[in-house]
Amino acid sequence: MLNELGIDRVYLALGATDLRKSIDGLAVLVKEGFELDPFSSCLFVFCNRKRDKLKILHWDHNGFWLHYRRLEKGKCKRKIIPT
Repeated sequence: MLNELGIDRVYLALGATDLRKSIDGLAVLVKEGFELDPFSSCLFVFCNRKRDKLKILHWDHNGFWLHYRRLEKGKCKRKIIPT
């Protein structure tokens, strides 16, 4: 499915991220913190400390998509490393 959308890679931020950040803040984190190009055809996935919220940043032709998911029950299975 990701290939159909033109997604090359998915990057998962291992540390907890302050999800008050929006598109600009997350794009700066991708560029300066991870030394990656936020305008690439990749998905950048961020999770909060409680592991019940996710944000996914994605560049699509001429604009960013910011997907947000809040889990009502349970948590993300990935263990978050505190930063």
